[in-house]
Amino acid sequence: MITLADINQIVGEALMLVIRMSMPILLTSMIIGLVVSIFQTVTSIQEQTLTFVPKVLGVFLVIMLLGNYMLTELSGYITNLWSDFSKYVR
Repeated sequence: MITLADINQIVGEALMLVIRMSMPILLTSMIIGLVVSIFQTVTSIQEQTLTFVPKVLGVFLVIMLLGNYMLTELSGYITNLWSDFSKYVR
């Protein structure tokens, strides 16, 4: 039978996985946005769409570089979760 501690462990592991998967993408987007904002301030260019293309390219590059790691971590978590499935249905 599944207990509250088991549920807390599953949810905690899932949340940590979400944080680990989203952190590189969010940090890349934030750093590129900051650099472009500083560039816009220095050059007095106030184009709102200027940040879009560098952010998309940066996020795409991070996904290309870390996609294998992300998929491996996610499939490992799902495999562990499904391997104990009989414990959770009782």
